[in-house]
Amino acid sequence: MCGVAGFWDIKTQNTKENNLSIVLEMTNQLKERGPDAFGIWSDEHEKVFLGHRRLSIIDLTELGAQPMISHTKRFVISYNGEVFNAAELAEELKENGVSFRGHSDTEVVLAACEVWGIEKACKKFNGMFAFSLWDEKERKLYLVRDRIGVKPFYWSVQNNIVFFGSQLKALIKHPQFHTKISLEALSIYFKFNYITAPHTIYQNVYKVKPGYIVTIDSHLNITETPFWQMSDFISRSNPTGTPNEMNLIDELETLLEDSVRKRMISDVPIGAFLSGGIDSSLVVALMQKLSHKPVKTFSIGFEESAYNEAAYAKEVAKHLQTDHFELYVSSKQALDIIPNLTNFYDEPFADTSQIPTYLVSRLAREQVTVCLSGDGGDELFCGYDRYQIARKLYPIYQFLPSIIKIIFAKGIRNITLNQWQKIVSCFPKKFQYAQIAEKGYKLSDTLNARTPVDFFQSFVSVWDNPSDLLLTNRNTPTNIYSSEIISSFKSPLDLMAYFDTKTFLPECVLTKVDRASMALSLEVRTPLLDYRVAEFSSKVPINYKVRDGKTKAPLRKILKKYIPNHLIERPKMGFSVPIGEWLKGDLREWSEHYLSQKSLESTGIFNAQHIQTQWQNHLSGKINLQYQLWSILMFQQWAEKYHANF
Repeated sequence: MCGVAGFWDIKTQNTKENNLSIVLEMTNQLKERGPDAFGIWSDEHEKVFLGHRRLSIIDLTELGAQPMISHTKRFVISYNGEVFNAAELAEELKENGVSFRGHSDTEVVLAACEVWGIEKACKKFNGMFAFSLWDEKERKLYLVRDRIGVKPFYWSVQNNIVFFGSQLKALIKHPQFHTKISLEALSIYFKFNYITAPHTIYQNVYKVKPGYIVTIDSHLNITETPFWQMSDFISRSNPTGTPNEMNLIDELETLLEDSVRKRMISDVPIGAFLSGGIDSSLVVALMQKLSHKPVKTFSIGFEESAYNEAAYAKEVAKHLQTDHFELYVSSKQALDIIPNLTNFYDEPFADTSQIPTYLVSRLAREQVTVCLSGDGGDELFCGYDRYQIARKLYPIYQFLPSIIKIIFAKGIRNITLNQWQKIVSCFPKKFQYAQIAEKGYKLSDTLNARTPVDFFQSFVSVWDNPSDLLLTNRNTPTNIYSSEIISSFKSPLDLMAYFDTKTFLPECVLTKVDRASMALSLEVRTPLLDYRVAEFSSKVPINYKVRDGKTKAPLRKILKKYIPNHLIERPKMGFSVPIGEWLKGDLREWSEHYLSQKSLESTGIFNAQHIQTQWQNHLSGKINLQYQLWSILMFQQWAEKYHANF
C-alpha cells in the first residue's frame, strides 16, 4: 500500500523550488504508508505537484515507481491501492495496442484510464484504490476512491489551491492550508464516534465519497460523479420469484474463493487476521484451501476472559493447520499505545477496537507484509446483533404508547452494572458475555426514540444528544437515515445493513484497519468486500441471510464445509476491549488528565459539569459509559496534538 499527497497551485503563488519542498514535506508525512521509496513530480507550468510514498507489494523494481507518467505523457498518476484483476485488464489492454514496461498494477490503472476513460476504467477495476490523476491536455485533476471506500482520500480547495492526500496530516503540512473545526462534523463525531463522508473535522475539507470521481478544472469548477453505487443493486434486491438457496450458496462460494485467490497474489509474504469468528475463519479456510503450505494467522487475546476470543481462534487455526501466532494484551500495553493513536488517526476517531487492531497488525508485520481480513461480512450479510433486535423491536416500538416506552426505558437505565452482572449470572454460561449491559442500556436509548429515524439511528449512536456535551453547538447532526430512504426499504435489516455499508463500514471499520495497519506498513486486503460479493449480497433475500435466529446464514453454510459447528457457534463478541475497566484502573490517571474541569474548559466547547458527572457515574459503577467517555478522551488527545482551532 502507499501514500498519496499533492496540490494544484492554480495562481502559482510560490516558486517551483518552494513548491517542490512543500510537496516533499507533505509526502514524507505518509512515510509509514510507503517506507520503501518516494517520488515527486511537477508539471512544466509549475502548478501541479504530486507526491508518492511506496510500499512495494507487486513489481518491486523501479518500473513500479510513482508518480507514473503515461506512454503518451498526457496523464500522470499518484496511486494508493491494489487492483486485483490487473493481469486480466493488462491482457485486454494489450489487444488495444498497449505495451507495458513492468508488471505493476499502477501501470495498468494508468493505461486503462487513458484508453477507456476514467469512469469506464474505474468500473472495470476490482480492488481497493484511491488515486489522483492529472490530465495535462485538458488541464484537469481527477480524485478517485474505490467503490466501498477501503482506501481513504481527502481534498480541499482554499485560496486557489487544490489540496489532496491519503491523510489529513499530509495536507496540514502545506503552509497555505488552513484548519478550523467544523461544528457539524464535531456533532457527527460525538454522535457516532467517527465522522461520516464527505465531512471531515475541518471546515471546507472533504473525503472523496466511496465510488466517486471528483473532477476539478483550472477554473475551479468541481463535479462529483459516481461510478458505482450500492443503491443501484439494492433496488433490485427483491426479484420476482424465489431464488434457489443452494444455487445462491454455491455461487457465493465460487465468488469468495475467486476473491480470496486474487487477494493472495503478492511478491511479498502474506498472512491473515484470525479472530475465530465466522468471517475471518471463512477467509482463512479458503486461503488454506488455495495454499500449498500453512497460512500464517494472527490473533489477539485479553487477560479478561469475557473479552477473549484468542482461544477460539487457536482452535480454528489448529483445525485448519495454519501457522498461528497470538498475543495477549494487558491494560499496560494499551496505555503504551494510546499516546500514539493520534499519530495514526489524524482526525478524531474513537472506536475502542483501534487498540487491538493496531496490536494484531504489529504482530502480523513481524512475519508478513500483506494480511487478509474478514471485514465486511457483518454489513453485507446482516451479522450484527442489532439487526435482529431492530427487526423484532420495531413492531413493538410502533405499537407501544409513548408513556409505556418511557417507563421501560427509565427502568432499564436504573439497573446498575452490579445488578446487570447478577442478572447475567443467571443465564446459561454460553450467553454470559461482556456486552450484555451495554445492550441493555442501548435498548433504553432505543425505547426513548421519538421518531422512526431516531429509532434506527439509536442503534449506532454513542451520545444520543451531542448537544448535551457542547456549549458551541445546539444543532443535532444530520440524520444518516433520510425519510425517503426509510420508505424504500421493506425490512429494517435491509435498511440498517445498507447504511452500515455506506457509513459505518468505510468511515469506521475500514478507517480503523487502514490507519492501524498503515502505521506499521502492513497492507490489509478484504476479500469479502470484493464488489462482486457486495453486488451479490443485495440479491440474497433477508430471510436467507438470517435463518433460524442465526445471522450470516450463507457464510455459515459455506464455512461448515471446512470447520465443525462447535468451533464457531457461539455468541458474537466483536473485536471489543475491556476499556471500561481499564479506564477505572491503569488508564485512570491518563483519563483524569483529559476529563478534568481545567482540561475540558480550556477548549471552550465542552459542558464540563455534565461530562464530569458522567465520569463519576462511570467510576462508581452506576453505568458503563466507556464508549461515550472514550470519544471525549480521543478528541481531547487529538485537539491537544493538532492545536485545534475553533
